[in-house]
Amino acid sequence: MARIRIPSTIVIILVTVQTGFLLFMYARYSSFMPQSEKKPSQVHILILSSWRSGSSFVGQLFSQHPSVFYLMEPAWHVWVTMYQNSAKVLHMAVRDLVRSVFLCDMSVFDAYMPWKRNLSDLFQWAASRALCSAPACDSFQRTDITSELACKTLCGRYPFSKVEEACKTYSHVVIKEVRFFDLKVLYPLLTDPSLNLKIIHLVRDPRAVVKSREQSVKALARDNGIVLSTNGTKVEDSKYKVMQEVCRSHVQIYETATLKPPNFLKGRYLMVRFEDLVRDPLSEISEMYKFADLSLTPRLKSWIYNITHGQGPGEKKEAFKITSRDAVSVSQAWRNVLSFQKVKKIQEVCKGAINILGYQLVDSEKEQRDLTLDLVLPRRQNQFSWSSFNPKH
Repeated sequence: MARIRIPSTIVIILVTVQTGFLLFMYARYSSFMPQSEKKPSQVHILILSSWRSGSSFVGQLFSQHPSVFYLMEPAWHVWVTMYQNSAKVLHMAVRDLVRSVFLCDMSVFDAYMPWKRNLSDLFQWAASRALCSAPACDSFQRTDITSELACKTLCGRYPFSKVEEACKTYSHVVIKEVRFFDLKVLYPLLTDPSLNLKIIHLVRDPRAVVKSREQSVKALARDNGIVLSTNGTKVEDSKYKVMQEVCRSHVQIYETATLKPPNFLKGRYLMVRFEDLVRDPLSEISEMYKFADLSLTPRLKSWIYNITHGQGPGEKKEAFKITSRDAVSVSQAWRNVLSFQKVKKIQEVCKGAINILGYQLVDSEKEQRDLTLDLVLPRRQNQFSWSSFNPKH
């Protein structure tokens, strides 16, 4: 399909003007808004993570819920259109797109997909159960557990207008994004009176992330270039420069949310470690659902058990798919796959994140290979749920 390229400078100027106007209007609206005014009727959840951290799995935990309208990484369209810019420059455009999606205003995609389009033109659209069931597609019911393959076969030709139509019928709008590197960029959304935004910050052991990234080197090359500001040049990250930036971002987000955070973050930030999630899925998912004001249904419980207790270790061809796997084995696979030399280098560039997020460094290959040695440290009280007034530990 031919794609129309819009000069990135024009898009940036338009987005900047739009953002300035919106923030001005928010400020005026907030000054006149009665204190007793109710929150927006919809709940907005941002799953904030990085590539290969298990975020697609967490996204599915929300996507398959019958009350949730979910989109997987809609900001991909921003990065594809404006790939010659840096991640920092694109933060504003990404934030504005995310805000529009939360408000079910899909006209924001006109800047990135100006042609007449179908559901299938949206990045990873089939990962959204909401776009595979009524009213977006007549082939499935909201309570069905859908698969990407079946959805692609039956629902791809529905018009793009169905995205907005469907979004408006749900109580929860959930977006998974890997393209934010600074929590402060999200402050305008957290203080926006038209949003009821909560953030789930998903992290994973950087050593496991590198192992997973090595299964999808070519797919990540363009994004790597944007992270490293290479003006459009693709990068394979053999020296772990991208990983260093990813680790820095997790530390920044976590510390911003936990060390003297602003009052508007209270009750609206939750840290989740992927390793805790795969070890005790139902408990961790129940905690996330409680945070998001959702309930775990019997059908979802059964589905979650099945996809986390499969036999497979996770193959390269499944790098971007949600399949039934032995989730605990997948989370520890790096210890047998990566060389100790690689592990030492990763620990050098990500030492701060490994320590702060609660993982144990290894000092030898013997320690790395010894699976009886638990490298996922117990969570300290309130460490990952600063916002909660009723800590679970």
